[in-house]
Amino acid sequence: MRRRRPRSRSSAPAPDGAAYVCFAAQDWWYHNRAHSDFQLMRSVARDRTVLVVNSIGMRMPRPGVSTHVTRRLTRKLGSVARLVRRPLPDLPGFHVVSPLPLPFYGSPRARRVGARVVRAQVRATMWWLGIREPVVVVTVPTAWEVVRPMRRRSLVFNRSDRHSAFPEADTATIEAMEADLLRSADHVLYVSRSLMREESPAAGARGHFLDHGVDVGHFRRRPREEWPADVRDLPGPRVGFYGALDDFVVDFDLLERLAAELPEVSLVLVGDANHPMDRFDRYPNVHWLGRRPYESIPAYGSAFDVAVMPWQDNEWITHANPIKLKEYLALGLPVVSTDFAELAGYRDRVRVASTPEEFVEAVRRTLADDGPSTPELRRASVLGCSWDSRAATLVERAEAARPG
Repeated sequence: MRRRRPRSRSSAPAPDGAAYVCFAAQDWWYHNRAHSDFQLMRSVARDRTVLVVNSIGMRMPRPGVSTHVTRRLTRKLGSVARLVRRPLPDLPGFHVVSPLPLPFYGSPRARRVGARVVRAQVRATMWWLGIREPVVVVTVPTAWEVVRPMRRRSLVFNRSDRHSAFPEADTATIEAMEADLLRSADHVLYVSRSLMREESPAAGARGHFLDHGVDVGHFRRRPREEWPADVRDLPGPRVGFYGALDDFVVDFDLLERLAAELPEVSLVLVGDANHPMDRFDRYPNVHWLGRRPYESIPAYGSAFDVAVMPWQDNEWITHANPIKLKEYLALGLPVVSTDFAELAGYRDRVRVASTPEEFVEAVRRTLADDGPSTPELRRASVLGCSWDSRAATLVERAEAARPG
């Protein structure tokens, strides 16, 4: 198939010619596009040329442990086949590429060879787009081997999560890459204050807190007639969750307890799952609707009477800052959540539970009184948190000199 060349090499570049290459932690074509690196780069692309490099992977498949390996491989090959595209007609400066990675794990030599292969593909795409000395933004640590020798204006480590705590990751290898990035980055951006404090000896003055944003225009309450039929037709009240139903993040035991103790409630789960969902087959009030496109998520969320965040208590969540919290609030929804560090500034708007018993009781209570605050105040509390404002801060940091 003949590769189609973009009509222009760059679109509305900054006056100084700055361009951005972002090594994302997800795949634009198959993952939720609400992730922070995608949202930030979309905003940056309003007046910069941006190339998003889809995730080059971080998991080391292990027999008996890894799940959905074939599906992940098939999706990756499908993503690679899309070559270089401009997926957003209103943002002609926003480009996405999916390089074909070689096995990235194993010996250091194998990693270096794999990095060269990916780097060659990225460099070819950069040349094609007229990108010569970009700001390089790294979210996924495995990209360090790729970007290390690349010519760049600056290097930004987007420290969105502690990736070494990711299941199936080669912990020692990922920790070493994270450490290299912390030492080498000109700027380190954190969404977790606890992780920023923990790594302050390494990051020093290069570390900055950059909270997640929210697409306040997209996440607005929809009237009932705009709700999708598969959720509109469910009996109320509806307690809901949307997002990835990952077994290393979501507390499925807690969800099952919620279903068992509140049989009069429809528990609505919207999202892809890597956990056996047949455990809920015996609960007629549990409705797993599967993955839905990002564009329809606000309409699903609008049908919830209470939104929940049932997280596990583990290292990943300790250093997490879930984007969906601000999305729920932008929809005006009352929220019940298990506790985690970044909730500290939201306790006036969110009911927080420390035990399963407290969680069930908090949901029951919120169904009765609509939770703390009001829908209008909940939404108003996040109106100043747009992704455009977050991206402006990122650009300001990324294009500034490295702190001494």
